Amino acid sequence: MRLIPAIDLIEGKCVRLTRGDYRTQKVYNEDPLEVARAFEDSGLRYLHLVDLDGARAGQIVNWRVLERLATHTSLHIDFGGGIKRDEDVHIAFECGAAQITGGTVAIKQPERFLSWLDQYGAQRIILGCDLRQERVAVSGWEEHSALDWQPFLARFLEAGVRYVVSTDIAHDGMLQGPSFELYERMLSAFPNMQLVASGGISHLDDLDQLQQLGCSGAIIGKAIYEGLLTPKMLRSWQEAHPPTTDEDS
Repeated sequence: MRLIPAIDLIEGKCVRLTRGDYRTQKVYNEDPLEVARAFEDSGLRYLHLVDLDGARAGQIVNWRVLERLATHTSLHIDFGGGIKRDEDVHIAFECGAAQITGGTVAIKQPERFLSWLDQYGAQRIILGCDLRQERVAVSGWEEHSALDWQPFLARFLEAGVRYVVSTDIAHDGMLQGPSFELYERMLSAFPNMQLVASGGISHLDDLDQLQQLGCSGAIIGKAIYEGLLTPKMLRSWQEAHPPTTDEDS
């Protein structure tokens, strides 16, 4: 299972929200590159970079930060937030993203999302499936759809999606553990899905349990910034639980 530290961006700064509420914004560092380098120096390889301004604006905003991090680190960056246009995908890849995550566009413009899947391949296009009361949330989690996660996932997995990042919004930023039962049901329904869990992770035991469920990755955010899980702790866990295959190729 890959461990993926997260950086969320507002106005170019490294922030965290609680349950996706922009009113709870807390700035942890004004220089995301400093944070990314700390991850890299600890031996971590991956980064989940989210443009929260872009999620609200409906197009990429913090692309210069992405470019800076991709230029000055060797981290494998998956980038999301505001990717709704063909131009946004082009900008993200031109600025150095290894993968992009689309969620809102998959709900509102599914054919466009599928065209990206065809053009760039399943290794580079991640489906975002963020849930509030088991319904898919969109537009920076500020809008709700009536769509249940199971038919949503079924459509795109059948079309060739390989990677899915899923956050149970009720757990996000709460540091009270991930939504284990939800992920277990997801993987039971779609056992071949490469599921990356996000939200609520605060202890190494959480990582053990997510791996046992069959998750292929775990995104860790607030627990790092609050000092509950240090990058060195994550690196040690990763060394003790090496991936069986290299998913970067």
